[in-house]
Amino acid sequence: MLYFDTSFLAPLLLPEATSERIAALVSTLDRKQFSTSHWTRMEFSSLLARAVRMGVMDSRTATQHETRFEAMLIGSFSVILPATDDFNLAKQYLGQFDSGLRAGDAFHLAIARHHNAEAIYTLDKGFFSAGTKLGLPISMGI
Repeated sequence: MLYFDTSFLAPLLLPEATSERIAALVSTLDRKQFSTSHWTRMEFSSLLARAVRMGVMDSRTATQHETRFEAMLIGSFSVILPATDDFNLAKQYLGQFDSGLRAGDAFHLAIARHHNAEAIYTLDKGFFSAGTKLGLPISMGI
């Protein structure tokens, strides 16, 4: 299983400097192994809502991106429903104070770990550093 966090998936739909490199990498991976979580869905919605609040994007465009994101997940991803054990492991990760983890990132890592991810893809440097300190199979991919 390959787990993708929000920072890695967002550039597939929203134009960013990393978009082409991420698309190229993703095209080389086995889509049957693509996974993310319902937490990622919420974070992506939050990202769009923030863009609308800040005036960077209008609500119509945000809705279009939301629809495309959901279609991408339905078409290519196994979407994991977090369980109590995921919350508990995330809490344990947060207890490792030197990791620098934030709650959302700890939650991603716990979900990926509990579902035996072979790789956890992120573009978030803090998330990457924390995952490395925790000994998890974390990758920036590009």
